[in-house]
Amino acid sequence: MTSTPWLISWPGRVRRVVDPYVAALLGTVVLATLLPATGRAAVAVGTTADIAIGLLFFLYGARLSTREAVDGLRQWKLHLVVGASTFALFPMFGLAMGGLVPFLITDQLYTGLLFLCVVPSTIQSSIALTSTARGNVPAAICAGTYSSLVGMVATPLLAAWLIGSTVSFSADGLLSIATQLLIPFLSGQLLRRWIGGFIGRHKRVLGLLDRTSILLVVYTAFSRGMAEGIWRQVTPVRLIGLLSLAAALLALALATTSFTARRLGFSREDRITLVFCGSNKSLATGLPMAAVLFGAAAGPVILPLMVYHQMQLMVCAVIAGRWSRERPHDHRPPGATESVPSSATPAAQEKVG
Repeated sequence: MTSTPWLISWPGRVRRVVDPYVAALLGTVVLATLLPATGRAAVAVGTTADIAIGLLFFLYGARLSTREAVDGLRQWKLHLVVGASTFALFPMFGLAMGGLVPFLITDQLYTGLLFLCVVPSTIQSSIALTSTARGNVPAAICAGTYSSLVGMVATPLLAAWLIGSTVSFSADGLLSIATQLLIPFLSGQLLRRWIGGFIGRHKRVLGLLDRTSILLVVYTAFSRGMAEGIWRQVTPVRLIGLLSLAAALLALALATTSFTARRLGFSREDRITLVFCGSNKSLATGLPMAAVLFGAAAGPVILPLMVYHQMQLMVCAVIAGRWSRERPHDHRPPGATESVPSSATPAAQEKVG
């Protein structure tokens, strides 16, 4: 009799720990392993994924107010630090981990880790986490958007520089990325005057499209990976090594952005924005770029990004929840000692890229 309350509450606890989106991603990988798309089906799924990603960035563009984007430029110092964290700090961490190859991870997984380090920051999840923690939401919107736009050029260039011949870098590759991401975004900006209000009233549709497009890209990439024998290359031991490195990378990013925000004297709201925008990485932007840059070899390359993305959501959801419960007089001045929690227990409250 004494165990009945625990048994009744057990399903609810499972739902909090096993995030539905994480389960959907894992299910997509299993589906691609058992039933990979081949031939015409692979072409159809790949085309559908490309269209979904293009539509997603069109909606991003239509959602962002031009005035909001211009006003965001006034906080250039914050955006500069976010950009430095995303495109300079992360690559340095990634290069420092190169000494662990091939002891902890394989060369292919390390290639994926380096690619993860040059992927832009998120838009949707950074906004959601910043809002939950009562941070500077307009700055988070601008920081995520600016990072994605800069990343359309910076990510391929940095990937070609750090990874080398593995990356299929060319003018055609840049054009493909611009066609799939930048042109839809700018088109959304141009049409925002007529459709922005409608999209603003249907934000759930944007989140659903975000998740669906990512699942399609994951299915396509792992279907191709099956032809390359991806699971012969990624053993359970190597996967544990990848999880360890992803956790270390996230802890370093969170600690460094938190320390930098305090040292630069940012307000509490801006510190929250910097921590989330400067430590998160985008699946929605990273996956289509990986498909263009790595082609059929994208399967094992995107695995570190997938692992890190889910880890960042779970850990940052805990941090955002803790910060949201702080009372005004609990907030410490910029010079005070403040630590970022590093433990992750519940699943993320927001699951978008």
